[in-house]
Amino acid sequence: MILKHLNLTVTDVEASRQFLETYFDMTCVNSRGKGFAAMFDDDQFVLTLMKGKNVQYPKTFHIGFPQESRDKVDQINKCLKDDGYAVDPPIESHGYTFYVEAPGGFTIEVLSE
Repeated sequence: MILKHLNLTVTDVEASRQFLETYFDMTCVNSRGKGFAAMFDDDQFVLTLMKGKNVQYPKTFHIGFPQESRDKVDQINKCLKDDGYAVDPPIESHGYTFYVEAPGGFTIEVLSE
C-alpha cells in the first residue's frame, strides 16, 4: 500500500503553498482563492491544503520530506536558515534529520538515511 493523498488544515493556505513550492518542489495544480490548494510532487503524491481558523495539531504531529542525501538535507536547512526560519542543524536520530515549523501551523521533518 502506498499513501498517495493527505489533507492538511492550515491557518494560511497561500503562505503554506509558497513554502512547499519554494523548499520542497511541490507544484500547485488547483486553488480556490485563499481557502484551498491542491499540490503534487514528482511522484504524483497529492497534498491538499484547506483553511482553518484555529489549527492545533498534536505536539508530535509532522509530515516528512525524505531527501536523497545528507547534502540535500544540509542544503534545505541552510536555505531555510538564510531565509530567517528557526531551524536547528540536522542531527543523527532515526536518520539525518531536522524539523521546521511551516507557515500555516504544521511541522515538517526533513531527513535522509
